Amino acid sequence: MSESYILQAKDLKHVFKSQQKHIEDTCALQNINMQIRAGELTALVGPDGAGKTTFLRLIAGLYQPTTGVLEVLGLNVAEHAQAIQNRISYMPQRFGLYEDLSIIENLNLYADLHGVSKHDRQQRFDRLLKITDLTAFTQRLAGQLSGGMKQKLGLACTLVRSPELLLLDEPSIGVDPLSRRDLWTIIERLVQEDNLNVIISTAYMDEAERCDQVYVMYNGQVIQQGTPLQLRTYAKDRTWQVLPPKHMKARVLQAALLENTKLYCDAVPKGEMVHFITQDAYSEFPKQLLPEELKPEARTAELEDAFMLILHRTQQTSSTETLIENELEKVDELDILKSIQSNNGDERVITVQNLTRKFGDFTAVASTSFEVYRGEIFGLLGPNGAGKTTTFRMLCGLLPASSGTLEVAGVNLRTARAQARAKIGYVSQKFALYGNLSVHENLKFFGGAYGLSGKKLKQQIEKMLAQFHLKPEAISGNLPAGYKQRLSMAAALLHEPEILFLDEPTSGIDPLARRTFWHTIGELANRGITIIVTTHFMEEAEYCDRIAIQDAGKLLALGSPQEVRLQAGMHAGKDMNSAFIAIVEQARHVNTISKESV
Repeated sequence: MSESYILQAKDLKHVFKSQQKHIEDTCALQNINMQIRAGELTALVGPDGAGKTTFLRLIAGLYQPTTGVLEVLGLNVAEHAQAIQNRISYMPQRFGLYEDLSIIENLNLYADLHGVSKHDRQQRFDRLLKITDLTAFTQRLAGQLSGGMKQKLGLACTLVRSPELLLLDEPSIGVDPLSRRDLWTIIERLVQEDNLNVIISTAYMDEAERCDQVYVMYNGQVIQQGTPLQLRTYAKDRTWQVLPPKHMKARVLQAALLENTKLYCDAVPKGEMVHFITQDAYSEFPKQLLPEELKPEARTAELEDAFMLILHRTQQTSSTETLIENELEKVDELDILKSIQSNNGDERVITVQNLTRKFGDFTAVASTSFEVYRGEIFGLLGPNGAGKTTTFRMLCGLLPASSGTLEVAGVNLRTARAQARAKIGYVSQKFALYGNLSVHENLKFFGGAYGLSGKKLKQQIEKMLAQFHLKPEAISGNLPAGYKQRLSMAAALLHEPEILFLDEPTSGIDPLARRTFWHTIGELANRGITIIVTTHFMEEAEYCDRIAIQDAGKLLALGSPQEVRLQAGMHAGKDMNSAFIAIVEQARHVNTISKESV
C-alpha cells in the first residue's frame, strides 16, 4: 500500500450469515473499491441500510471481510486487526459513556483502557476539555449532561490517546444546531492542528459539504464519489426555486411537485420558497411545466440536490421504487394550484397556560403558554436540555405538570390524563416496539392495547401496511432505521387519533427517508390530524405551520417560520438553522448581562 493512502479497499464484500434457515443471508457490502488519501476529511453518505456502519466497523477491525482486501494504515484488516485498533479511534453511534461516572472519571476510565500514562493523560485531558468546552463540568455525572455535551464527552473519550485515524459514525445524531456547530469546530481543529485523518458517516449533507471527499453509498455499494464541488455538477441546470401563491403553503406545493415523479426529482420548503429539482436539465425553466402563476427561478445547486438526484437515478435503474412511493406519475397543472389545504382553522385542540414543571429546586419549564389548532403542524425546538422534551412529555400526558393549565382535545390533562391519551398517538425518538416480533405482530399487539379488535383491528392493520409500504412478515428489529420509524408511525395511527406526537422522528435517518416521512406528515395534517413534533433538523421547521423555540425552560420565540426569522433579524430567505442559533444566542447573551448586573 502506498504511504499516501490511509485506506485501500479492493473488491470488498461483507455478508451477514443468517442464523435461521428460512431467512436469507444479508449482503451488507459488495464490490467496494476505494482509496482514501492521508490528510483528508472523508464523508460516507447514503440512505439507511446503505452499508456505512458496516464499512466503518470493517475499517475498525470489528468485522472480518467475507471476501476482498481491506488495508488500513498499510495493514491488512484480516491479518492485523488488533494492530490497527491500537492506532485508530472509533466513535460508534451509541458511544458507551458510563452515566453514573463523572466527566473526569469517564476520561480516566478510557485512558486506563487504552494504556495512556498518568504523565500524558493530564496534558491530553486539559486540551480535550478545553476544545470541547467541558472544563467547568468535570465533576458532573455523564447521566446529567445534555445530549450535545454527551456527544462532546464521547468524542473526548475517543481521543484520550492520539490516533492516526479517527472513525466517527454519525456523531451529531440527536444533537441540536449549536452543539452540532461546536462538534464540527472541534473536528476541523483536530484535522488542522493534529493532521488527523478522519472518516465520518453523516445524515447531514451540510456536514458532508465540509469534507474533502464524499462517497455516496447505496445498497452496499459506492455509487458516486468526488469532492462536494464535483458532485454538485450532477445537479447542474436542474435546481430551481418558486414562491407559492399567497393562498398556498409551501409544504402543500412541495407535496404536489413530489407526486409528479416524471418531471420532478425532489422538492423541499425553504424559507418562503420551495426548492425543487427537475429530472431533466434546462438552461431556462420550461413555462409549460408549471402554471403561469408560478414563476420558477434558477438557484445554485447544493450537495443535497446532487445526493437526491444520484439516489433517484440509481433507484430508477435498479428497481421500480421511487423517491416518494406512489402510483401517480403525472399531475395535471391545474391540480397543483388546487391542491388540498390543511384543515386547520380556529379550533383549538391544545391550550397551554403558565405551564411549569419543577424537579426539586430545578425548573425545567417556566410559565410557558401557547395554543395549537386542529390540522396544524406545530414544532417544539430548542437546544439539548432546553426543556422541550419535558414540555412534550407533559403534553402527551406522560409527565404531570407542577402548575398551570393544560388541555388536550378538550380534556384537562391534570384531572383526566387517561381520557386524553385515548385521543393521541405517540412516536418516540428511539424505536419503542418489540424488535423480536414481526411487523404484523407489533401492529396487532399495539392495536389491542388501543382497544381495537376483530374486523376493525384487521382493517386498520391492512390500511397501515399499505400506507407505509411495510412487509407484515419482516422482523421489526432487523428493519433499517427509516422503516422502523414508519412502523412506529403506523402503530401510533392505528386507533385514528386526533393528535399525533412525534419526538425527533427523523433523528438518524437520511434525507431520502426524511422526505418520505414528512410527505406522510403533511398528508395527515391535511386530513385534520394535529401534529406536535420535536426535531433537531432545522430545515424540518419549514414544514411546520408554527414553531416554538425554548431554552433554559423559557419560551424564546413563537410563530410561523417566517415570523421567527424576522424575530432573529433575518430576511425571509435565510435558513432556519441560522435563525435558531441567533435567537438562542441572543437570549443567552441577555441572560448573561442580567446576571452580571445583579
